[in-house]
Amino acid sequence: MRTGADDVLRWDFQFGLSFERRLRTATAVLVAAFCGALSTVLFHTVTHNRILTPSIIGLDSLYVLIQTVGVFLVGGRFVDNSDSVPQFVAQTAAMVAFAAVLYGWLFSGRFASLFLLLLAGVVLGLAFRALAEFLQRLLSPTEFDALSIKLYGRLTAVNADLLPIAVAACLVVGVIVWRRRRVLDVLLLGRDPAMGLGVNHQRELTLALVLIAVLVSISTALVGPMMFFGFIIAILAYQFAGDWRHRATLPMAFLLGVIMLAAGQFVLHNIFYANGMLTVIIEFVGGILFLAMLFRRRGTM
Repeated sequence: MRTGADDVLRWDFQFGLSFERRLRTATAVLVAAFCGALSTVLFHTVTHNRILTPSIIGLDSLYVLIQTVGVFLVGGRFVDNSDSVPQFVAQTAAMVAFAAVLYGWLFSGRFASLFLLLLAGVVLGLAFRALAEFLQRLLSPTEFDALSIKLYGRLTAVNADLLPIAVAACLVVGVIVWRRRRVLDVLLLGRDPAMGLGVNHQRELTLALVLIAVLVSISTALVGPMMFFGFIIAILAYQFAGDWRHRATLPMAFLLGVIMLAAGQFVLHNIFYANGMLTVIIEFVGGILFLAMLFRRRGTM
């Protein structure tokens, strides 16, 4: 026979589970918005090109390759353990190490160039994608399905044990970026004006690229690849901030990212009951916006 006490205990248990799940999702939204906003705005600053996205470096493709190789060698168990703390740290460290080696190789010597770095990132990204697609064709249907689910961005299936690490790393990067926001404003002027104003352009450029690699690696390893999310919020931030300086564009991009992810997740979950479609919709809208910006710039040339 059910009693009032049983109903209260059951309600408390369900409320606790619901609150924990929503808190985990909210934290994942904050981390994803923070990483996407800062990495894209910083990337636009150092490249002086608002069409490019940090994914051009090839970190997203490297993540896909890591997941594919893991499933190819270990099987479905790799996907089952992919949200563990050691694997999260290992994947993030691998992507940051790749970026560090790439920067160190291309930023040393006579022919050091940012455009050479971007070109190398594109070529390596295509190579990683091609190798990953080849290995995916060798997987069993069950393993391929498990891998496909893993490669989609996910905000509601984040391991709570990973969030403290991601939040701590984001706070460290955020403090570094905010303290150097005025230097970043100078970098917007270009290489020669920045050097004329006493800024070590090479050092600041390398530091910014390393921070971008850290942010992209954390976001990708935590919630999966989201190529155009940062692009959308950065473009909107430039329109709504009303100021070109980073003290305005960085907070605005972060705020817009939180609003977009939170509102989109709420609408899909409570109205359409489609939890896993948010990142797909964001990528679709971002791709359309990217093409619109590309054709708009082409028309003004």
